Amino acid sequence: MSDTAPAADAAPGGSSSRGPVVVLVGPPGSGKSTVAELIAAKLGKAHRDTDADVENTAGKPISDIFVDSGEPAFRAMERAAIAAALTADDVVLSLGGGAILDADTRADLAGHNVVFLDVSVGEAAKRVGLGVARPLLLGNVRTQLKNLMDARRPLYAEVAKHTVSTDGRAPEEIAAEILEHLG
Repeated sequence: MSDTAPAADAAPGGSSSRGPVVVLVGPPGSGKSTVAELIAAKLGKAHRDTDADVENTAGKPISDIFVDSGEPAFRAMERAAIAAALTADDVVLSLGGGAILDADTRADLAGHNVVFLDVSVGEAAKRVGLGVARPLLLGNVRTQLKNLMDARRPLYAEVAKHTVSTDGRAPEEIAAEILEHLG
């Protein structure tokens, strides 16, 4: 394919697009993976989750990566997984909540159709529970979520072409809104 071919102007259900059909970003508990699976099923596309990619590469859960190797090692693995995933054609991609912390990742997302799934602290806390499998939420989950969301919300907004509030909404309703946005 030539460098002058259109990048993402093809219809979401078409096969001529380059890269993911849509990339979902947002804080823990916003519904990224669940909604991405629904969108992928509706479009007949594959769903790819970079947290799952990292776990598959490492051969262990993210919480174990944090304990065994630390957050910097996890973030390096996450960055590599995202760079690879952004080259995958015709997938519905969901990124881990902290993926947008990396400036290179934010720059790479500029050419993609990124949707920010926004969620309130209260709703996110209900959805993530006690955060046992989420190392950055250990301790007081609500306080940790609030701090993460306050720091990250401007970065999610920076990379997003569209924002969808997920509070009090079923995943199917959120997926339908995103599909409508995609055309």
